[in-house]
Amino acid sequence: MKMKLNTGSVATGAFLCVVAMLIQTAVSDDTTKELKQPRLLRHVVMFKFKETASEADIKTITSGFAELPSKIDSIKDFEWGVNNSPEELNKGLTHCFIVTFADEAGRKEYLPHAAHKAFVEILKPHMEEVCVVDFWNKPAKEKE
Repeated sequence: MKMKLNTGSVATGAFLCVVAMLIQTAVSDDTTKELKQPRLLRHVVMFKFKETASEADIKTITSGFAELPSKIDSIKDFEWGVNNSPEELNKGLTHCFIVTFADEAGRKEYLPHAAHKAFVEILKPHMEEVCVVDFWNKPAKEKE
């Protein structure tokens, strides 16, 4: 029995294989693009308050810091919290704030901004120590 090869079917099959490979490549490229997040500039600020700072003073300060993103457009993200580490290595620093910028221009706008300066003036009488660290974030899977 002779089998007749239908060239139309072969061409259609080959075409579908090429289309499937192109779709797979496009999906892989999209997935890779999603995994490659833009690098962000993080500005980490930690405070140790004076013993004379009341709970009301500290609340005014934390609220004031939390209001800065609504006043300074270059802030892309903001979060904060109170230390709860069981390691007790915080050296008296109790409050941590993370301000995120898209680039150094954003930080350059933030530092001398009138709203930031006004906040610092509210903070100063109650602050015993401050520690600031700025860094470009690196996703955990990114190599140096």
